[in-house]
Amino acid sequence: MSAYALPAQLTLWQRILFAVPLLGRMIKEVAYGPAENLYYAIATFVSLWGCSIMLFGIPGLYLPALAMVPVMFILLITITRG
Repeated sequence: MSAYALPAQLTLWQRILFAVPLLGRMIKEVAYGPAENLYYAIATFVSLWGCSIMLFGIPGLYLPALAMVPVMFILLITITRG
């Protein structure tokens, strides 16, 4: 039993995103759960990034930031298009 109510009809991209085993559950909780779940998700990702730095060193710091470059390009293009 979940603590949130999903809409009757989800869009295709939401169904695909929520079907991802680990991240889908977290994203569903952030999108439709209580407001404080966003802060827990941010703390989780920052902690995971810190663990990758401790485990892999400098590449653990740089590689997640490098992986976010295409996401930022898409975000900037989306903002400029209006």
